[in-house]
Amino acid sequence: MRIGCVKEIKNEEFRVGMTPDNAKAYVSAGHEVYVEAGAGLGSGFTDAEYEAAGAKLIASAKEVWDLSEMMIKVKEPLESEYPLFHEGLILYTYLHLAADKPQTDALIKGKVKGVAYETVQAPDKSLPLLIPMSRIAGRLGAQEGAKVLTSQYGGRGVLLGGVPGTPKANVVILGGGNVGMNAAQIALGMGANVTILDINTKRLEQLEQIFDFHIQTLVSNDANVEAAVKEADLVIGCVLMNAGASAPKVMKKKYLKEMRPGSVFVDVVIDQGGCGETSHVTYHDDPVYVVDGVIHYCVANIPGIVPRTSTLALTNATLQFGLDIANKGLEQAAKDNEMIALGINTYDGKLTCKTVADALPEYGYTDIHTLI
Repeated sequence: MRIGCVKEIKNEEFRVGMTPDNAKAYVSAGHEVYVEAGAGLGSGFTDAEYEAAGAKLIASAKEVWDLSEMMIKVKEPLESEYPLFHEGLILYTYLHLAADKPQTDALIKGKVKGVAYETVQAPDKSLPLLIPMSRIAGRLGAQEGAKVLTSQYGGRGVLLGGVPGTPKANVVILGGGNVGMNAAQIALGMGANVTILDINTKRLEQLEQIFDFHIQTLVSNDANVEAAVKEADLVIGCVLMNAGASAPKVMKKKYLKEMRPGSVFVDVVIDQGGCGETSHVTYHDDPVYVVDGVIHYCVANIPGIVPRTSTLALTNATLQFGLDIANKGLEQAAKDNEMIALGINTYDGKLTCKTVADALPEYGYTDIHTLI
């Protein structure tokens, strides 16, 4: 199979979909690998390393797209890349279609076989290609939130852990999954008072045990969320109900006026539409805005700020599935592995992910098993 990797063009995105070691693995398996020149520089991988791994360097992104039967990326394609789609192309990347109708439309019209990292799902419902970035996004959510709390960003000027004789910051985490747990690890490590809210009491019990009862847990409902954020210095939104689905809006606009001026809301799930009613996408070069006195940090590619770590963590997880697709073809790989089948969001002009179809009902839903 001819496999491509291009430089990411999303604002302030320095990750890359394939490392030189990945390229070597694909070449060793008998595939041709085409890499856009400079694609890995943001993550510290040189063109020479890709060439040494057996990849062919290509000067233009368009040529890589044209040559490729499977394109491996990190982030969803942007509008300027839509004309580069071609029928039958396998696009293997994060897609986040539930919050992106234009991209969904382009993939369907282009008859692209879109395999979304975020909906590859194991039998235990875990998301192996989302977990690595969830861990990083959660940790950065706390880290960046602590930074935005400083007066430099207009924050309350509160140090998360305080110092002896001063109050610690109150950190409220909405959602106790992988993102929330990792946010809690960093916030606790920095010395903050941490409260986690989740709808699953069994999960809350697990979190209390994981953190040796050093956190407060609350069942997530409107009353508890409102009461918790009212006392918060930093709120970190980590709520995601189902793979590929739009995030529920648990952080209501009405709560903001009850919060302290200069407090911070970090919406980590903004890729899936965000869990705040007042959330909209920002970028690392202009990450914050203010609504009703509350500073919002809604960067859609949070892990992109640590591209070396993020690229290594992501590609450690994506390689095995990518090799399976390349070696067998997408159809046979999906027949052999239900995890891959669940990752297919678009195929032959049809929308094949149920959670995305629920968010974008105008496209209808087609079971992938009827098409392959």
